[in-house]
Amino acid sequence: MDSLKNEIAATAARLVVEEGLEWGPAKRRAVRQMGLGPRTALPDNDILEDAVREYLQLFCADTQPAELAALRRLALAWMQRLAEFRPHLCGAVWHGTATRLSDVYLQLFCDDPKSAEIALIERGVSYDARTITGFNGEAVDALSLSSPCPELGESIGVHLMIHDHDDLRGALRPDGRGRQPRGDLQDLRQRMSEEGTDGPT
Repeated sequence: MDSLKNEIAATAARLVVEEGLEWGPAKRRAVRQMGLGPRTALPDNDILEDAVREYLQLFCADTQPAELAALRRLALAWMQRLAEFRPHLCGAVWHGTATRLSDVYLQLFCDDPKSAEIALIERGVSYDARTITGFNGEAVDALSLSSPCPELGESIGVHLMIHDHDDLRGALRPDGRGRQPRGDLQDLRQRMSEEGTDGPT
């Protein structure tokens, strides 16, 4: 069973890296591509993350670090613009598995849930609003926009998930591997500094 999950994860990892699929859809498509039944047990996200890292090391070692650095600098710019809303970077750009096909995911912790949306409107930023499931399992508003990334020569999706300020304490708990699941401006700057990919301060 574990070997099958690892095989599914390896197939899904290729879809994540080469096609930019989110992890859930990548696992499900991997199952279909492998001719397995819809009730096949899927690998958990830790197994898939390991497979993604392995794929990146094998096939993208010459391109992925620069792409990740560019995405982190783009995330930093948006975090600076939205600093009043306590932005925290999460997902592949934070964890270091992002490529040029990855989107940027920022979680905002607002005193007023509409304040971030109003700020985008006042700055003339076009966005799409929808409702998604937040990290606590509750429904949260998500504001999605497209942002030019000159370093990559294309536009990148930036998704702002709107959380209540009180959710911030729980957001900082370590994940199942004891890691920091998201980082604020200072955390991102430190990570970029350690990797020699500093953005503007």
